[in-house]
Amino acid sequence: MPTNNAALTDWPIDPDSVYARIGGAPAVRRLVNRFYELMDGLPEAYTVRQIHPESLAGSAESLFEFLSGWFGGPPLYSNKKGHPRLRMRHAPYAVGPVERDEWMLCMRQALTEQITDPALRDGLIRTFADMADHMRNTDGRQSCGASGHANPDDRNAA
Repeated sequence: MPTNNAALTDWPIDPDSVYARIGGAPAVRRLVNRFYELMDGLPEAYTVRQIHPESLAGSAESLFEFLSGWFGGPPLYSNKKGHPRLRMRHAPYAVGPVERDEWMLCMRQALTEQITDPALRDGLIRTFADMADHMRNTDGRQSCGASGHANPDDRNAA
């Protein structure tokens, strides 16, 4: 369900916030939409795309709501779902170096296309890279399943 427009206009916005500097809700929406277009279309993002649902609409809405507050705008995500607890919410998914790098490929490209201020864009890329690295919950080796436990059915495999 799309975000209520009243929630976007009733929140006092610091003019120095990232949210204000990039252009508010419309700019955050464009960034998120472009990010998911890239994830859905780039062959280089195949692995990270596979851990998302077939429809990216819900993921896009959650990211929009999260970034709105994280960038200094209305705290849409936390008002709806509480503290983001990003690592906990991503724990069910195997996020290793490949997923991190593919996610960053999409975010870096979306930021490059959408954020015109080079210093702001570079700072956001560094911050997103740190966040993406923090989300890793596996080293990416094939011997373990998404749960992180060895598959007992593989014990006789050569």
